[in-house]
Amino acid sequence: MKVTLLIPARYGSSRFPGKPLAPINGKPMIQHVFERASLAKGLDSIYVATDDERIRQAVEGFGGKVVMTGSDAASGTDRLEEAAANLGLPEDELIINLQGDQPLIDPICIEQLVQLFKNHPGEFEMATLGVEIQRDDERDDPMHVKLVYDNDNYAIYFSRARIPHGRDTNDYPLHKHLGIYAYTRSFLRTFANLPVGRLEALEKLEQLRALENGYKIKVAIGAFDSPEVDTPQDIRKCEQLLAVD
Repeated sequence: MKVTLLIPARYGSSRFPGKPLAPINGKPMIQHVFERASLAKGLDSIYVATDDERIRQAVEGFGGKVVMTGSDAASGTDRLEEAAANLGLPEDELIINLQGDQPLIDPICIEQLVQLFKNHPGEFEMATLGVEIQRDDERDDPMHVKLVYDNDNYAIYFSRARIPHGRDTNDYPLHKHLGIYAYTRSFLRTFANLPVGRLEALEKLEQLRALENGYKIKVAIGAFDSPEVDTPQDIRKCEQLLAVD
């Protein structure tokens, strides 16, 4: 099974325009993401998928590979579907979807998803990662998506709300969803062609589209958090974390 990691990156963002090129310790954020991914074992190729010439130039400037997509992609999944088609990836290729706003991703997280597919061939077509929440301020923050899963580690639900919600206690583990997915090329096409779901539209979480249509998502629980950059203020947080990394 060959493995291709794709990093969707767009320049336009209502909250943070130009986010992929925002400098973190002297490097554009997309370079941090690419270089972290490059440290993961088991990958055959890595591409940044973008529609923006500025991002293309930056990525090629540090030696990365780019696959260009159209500017009308409605979501990151749509951009990846177009990128996979442009690259001519075969149906059985494993695709890792790593969000371009995770400059602190631990390579072991990527390896964990690859290994999950290799250890359980044919058992599922989509997987993602979670991590136990350690910070109290993240428990009720809607920017940190929570997940719950069943006894076989299949996702039950993802939400911006605190789930599960203890009626009589707050003393129990909560798990945060990390923005990294793995799926076969064939399932990526299926997923991208599904209609936007009611819950997906409500929570603004693409992965709910799969659950709403009856598809299962395998969940691996990792040991490493991967803070996302959503606002300019998050850049400083990343710089502080990299200083002690």
